[in-house]
Amino acid sequence: MNRRDALAVLARCLAGGALVLSGVAIAGPKVLAVRAWPGKAYTRVTIESDAELKFFLSTLANPDRVVIDLSDVAADAAFQQALSTLRNDTGVLTRARIGQFRPETARLVFELNARAETAAFVLPPVGQYKHRLVIDLTPQNADDPIATFLAKIIEREAQLEKADEELRSRTPVAAVAPAPPAAAAKPNEAVKPSAAPPAPPKVASNKKPAAVIKPFVVVLDPGHGGEDPGAIGPAGTYEKDVVLAIAHKTRLLIEQDKRFVVFMTREEDVFIPLADRVKKARGVNADVFVSIHADAFTRPDAAGSSVYALSERGATSTAARWIADKENQSDLIGGVRLAGRDPALAKMILEMSQSITNADSLKLGRGMIAEIEPVNRLHKKNVEQAGFAVLRSPDVPSILIETAFISNPEEEKKLASQSHQLKLARAIRGGVRRYLLAQPQRS
Repeated sequence: MNRRDALAVLARCLAGGALVLSGVAIAGPKVLAVRAWPGKAYTRVTIESDAELKFFLSTLANPDRVVIDLSDVAADAAFQQALSTLRNDTGVLTRARIGQFRPETARLVFELNARAETAAFVLPPVGQYKHRLVIDLTPQNADDPIATFLAKIIEREAQLEKADEELRSRTPVAAVAPAPPAAAAKPNEAVKPSAAPPAPPKVASNKKPAAVIKPFVVVLDPGHGGEDPGAIGPAGTYEKDVVLAIAHKTRLLIEQDKRFVVFMTREEDVFIPLADRVKKARGVNADVFVSIHADAFTRPDAAGSSVYALSERGATSTAARWIADKENQSDLIGGVRLAGRDPALAKMILEMSQSITNADSLKLGRGMIAEIEPVNRLHKKNVEQAGFAVLRSPDVPSILIETAFISNPEEEKKLASQSHQLKLARAIRGGVRRYLLAQPQRS
């Protein structure tokens, strides 16, 4: 066999998904899909395959690139077609290309528009997904959303202080009664030396030193996102899209009152691990944390809204336990890199006493139910409790709202409606205000 014939055989083997090593045909992993989730904070790329991918990652500068060598993988037409979906100008990734670097190695190159921190890890099959290789690209010059939000709080404090000063300056000064006239001396009466004149009465003033008035910080947590779609309705509506839309509407409504500022754990279609959502809430010193979801159940007739708080002693019902277990699988579906996490620290945080915070969470939840009930029928009329990982903040009152069952065709149609999303947003705003305005303003 001459060189030309050998190359032709190799090309046919690559196109068929088999590799030739030392004259032996070896079937390597088959790439099933390539997906990208570009965002401001980071871009995630996942490569799904029927077997675990073995890879080697390196980075290059001038221009900035990420190079991933995939062992026993063919750079075939199917892989090329899958990569074509990554050709976009959003996020830090501008273009992806692949070539057969060596007979046994396919080389994947990501072209970037800025230098990025890069992490890659593999995930085992879970849910609807098979094996996945996950590549996270985090721009080094990306803005820190928490730092940006803290600056927003300082700006809002200044606005509240100015409004308070203007209000006090318009308050009338209290009137001061005139001093009574001195009594006249009688004839032939010795005039006694007068005592020291009394000190003039103090004039009441409304000029108090300006207090630092801190706005209430509300954290809205749209569930799922990115690779994790959450529940999917019969008509194909994604939970992650519905709850993000509701959260955006809720933020606009809440921030109409300058006494409130809102931070969202995600503002776009990206995946955020459950622990990071809790960390974000604590990082901005949240007064309340509201996680927004739209659940699914095994029966299409399940309907209604529910509100949940954390329980450290077991779920209040079988349904609450089932929903909590399902929501807690989000990290498995979305993909969390476990390296570098301190299990002892995580265990300590989870075991911290939360009795006071849990009592406040129940109070927040009861007010939320009162606001939601006129908008949508309730699945449960009381606040249920279960071990939701996203509610495990030891110092922030936290609740999770299942706005409706997206698995119910009628409720799915409502959830996809802009008008119904706005009604739910108004109800969530009402529940937040009902709780926070009963609390002392932070100063």
